[in-house]
Amino acid sequence: QVQLVESGGGLVQAGGSLRLSCAASGRTFSNYFMGWFRQNPGKEREFVATMMWSGDYELYGDSVKGRFIISRDSAENMVYLQMTSLKPEDTAVYYCAAALQRDGYYGFYALQSRYDYWGQGTQVTVSS
Repeated sequence: QVQLVESGGGLVQAGGSLRLSCAASGRTFSNYFMGWFRQNPGKEREFVATMMWSGDYELYGDSVKGRFIISRDSAENMVYLQMTSLKPEDTAVYYCAAALQRDGYYGFYALQSRYDYWGQGTQVTVSS
């Protein structure tokens, strides 16, 4: 049974940094994309970042490009989201997700519909 468990959320001041972690278990993720999405109440879930487990490809949402970095530790089956220069508009529940790679066009992995497994989310609040 696949489990994705996020941690690392919290309250931070604008301009600060935070690192989210996602512990992935239940299968081998070598042919998966691992992504981060975020959502606020009443709003659509927004793509943040994704990467191939191999590390050969990364993609970022426009609103976080240059500020956030996605990475993974294969030995520990962990996925991270390093967030810097945080803004109040980054406030959201952040979700880790895993998608079996089915498509040759990697841009599809910005779509939440491509993802098979989701974590429960972790709250990030950025104060101004």
